Amino acid sequence: MEREKIDILRATGEPLLAWYEENRRDLPWRHTRDPYRIWVSEIMLQQTRVAAVIPYYERWMKALPRVSALAKVEEGTLMKLWEGLGYYSRARNLRKAAQMIVHDLDGVFPDSREKLLALPGVGAYTAGAVASIAFGQRVPAVDGNVLRLAARVADIRENVLDPKVKKDVAAAMEEAVPAADPGGYNQALMDLGATVCLPNGQPLCGTCPLRGLCRARALGIQDQLPLREKRAARRRDQITVFVLLREGKVALRRRKDTGLLAGLWEFPNVPEAMDEGAAADALAEWDLAPLNWREKRTARHLFTHVEWDMTGYTVQVRGEDNQGFTWADPAMLSELAVPSAFAKYLAAAREALAPRPY
Repeated sequence: MEREKIDILRATGEPLLAWYEENRRDLPWRHTRDPYRIWVSEIMLQQTRVAAVIPYYERWMKALPRVSALAKVEEGTLMKLWEGLGYYSRARNLRKAAQMIVHDLDGVFPDSREKLLALPGVGAYTAGAVASIAFGQRVPAVDGNVLRLAARVADIRENVLDPKVKKDVAAAMEEAVPAADPGGYNQALMDLGATVCLPNGQPLCGTCPLRGLCRARALGIQDQLPLREKRAARRRDQITVFVLLREGKVALRRRKDTGLLAGLWEFPNVPEAMDEGAAADALAEWDLAPLNWREKRTARHLFTHVEWDMTGYTVQVRGEDNQGFTWADPAMLSELAVPSAFAKYLAAAREALAPRPY
């Protein structure tokens, strides 16, 4: 990257920290320097909105306030605490990393970017965020917000998703982080990107503390940056979901330990769209007979690379299934981790199993 662009980014420290002092968001993980709490918050915030994370973070910290508690938590409890956040491998990596800290590092939390990068599930951004916020290390935390800000402020007209461009931006931001308050600077970048230098539209340049430095604003091209390659279209999968009711219980099965939604509980389903006749044939293959077709619900769920279009049937059945389904009563259903992809069908199951007023 040209020296001129690096120098522009280096000049962002003072105005950005002054703005942050007045405009920082009041978030629960900002009331501590505990690296465990900061680390958990950063992992939760990956691919997830701040507003959605706050209740999960608070519930997690009540249940698992220390890294030692996370290291020994049972799988079912771990998944239940994470239920609804998605990308469940994040939770499993948190526990693996906690076990490494407790057993291999004598409970001492890694205190540098390099040591943090050795933990499962910790990449360059998370390592930089924790190292700077918890330990005051002068290292950057470069995510999509920072790439967008850097592209606009320094007029970077290269594809920011290109690994070489990302590496160049990270190197420039390494110089830009002020020694006085590295953690504050990185958090200021997060807040500015979330509230002012917005994605997918016109940034709020009139309230931006960097408007005097921003080359894109001076050139009138702030809404054209950053440049990104278009993502490949998501694959669309048709799925038929069965909410099978029998004797006050509902059928569940556990997903495989690898792949999408690994190890979580789901309602029985088949990878195609079925009308009621085809659905009855599927039940017969499972040695189940329908007694009452109670409801049909459709739903859609978006993952990063795939979209599920779901047709779901709530059916009262009889028979002993040949699939090894787990038949859960309401209490058991509330304890098992069912991913949010099945939220509509979880609601249908709870409604169907709820006591009826006489």
